[in-house]
Amino acid sequence: MLIDSHCHIDFPGLLAREQEVLDAMAANGVGRAICVSVKLEDFPRVLGFAERHPVYWASVGVHPDNTGVEEPDVARLCQLADHPRVVAIGETGLDYHWHKDAPEWQRERFRTHIRAAKTCGKPLIIHTRDAAADTMRILGEEDAAVCGGVMHCFTESRAVAEAALALGFYISFSGIVTFKNASALKEVAAWVPLERLLIETDAPYLAPIPHRGKLNEPAWVRHVAETLASLRGVPLATIEEATTENFFRLFRHAHA
Repeated sequence: MLIDSHCHIDFPGLLAREQEVLDAMAANGVGRAICVSVKLEDFPRVLGFAERHPVYWASVGVHPDNTGVEEPDVARLCQLADHPRVVAIGETGLDYHWHKDAPEWQRERFRTHIRAAKTCGKPLIIHTRDAAADTMRILGEEDAAVCGGVMHCFTESRAVAEAALALGFYISFSGIVTFKNASALKEVAAWVPLERLLIETDAPYLAPIPHRGKLNEPAWVRHVAETLASLRGVPLATIEEATTENFFRLFRHAHA
């Protein structure tokens, strides 16, 4: 069984194709997925997928890009994370690509999520873009190794991967690793220890080759797994077994 550790099936385009998405997952051997929260206002919709379909779990959090939304606090995040279908806090982190002024409110929101994850005992789903140094600094300052987590849609250097691994975090690769111009990322993907490896789609974004440019969906995490198998010179079954085992080790509240 393959597992998509990060998708947004509640977003437009996938939301209206609920059963089709499930059928495609089954046809491609993708047995589980996490529907990841990006703002509290939409969390009931995210949780609804996990409540309706046993193949899904949910996370709860506010994406670092989002402004003008309900601001989370530790108590609120932990209250929502107490639901048995919620297995992680996030996605959270820092994004200086869209917020080039590197705002302090973003860093404070990130710290809030880390503190919530430590309080409720669920791992973090980390987003970082053009902000790796501050992301790793804050994870260290807040002792995020206590709760652990995953660096989602990893596109950073080997040095950043090493820093994340040193904190006990996992590294997740998306469809970007299949792109022809992703040679540096492919090298990192070939190096990351097998026991810390996860796979994802980030659907509906970042569709892998051979679907690049199309609306992504969880079924296509198979292409990510196939690319990792090729890069590492191992059978697909090796990647499938390892990433599934890693998933349940990290997301320990997710029950098969």
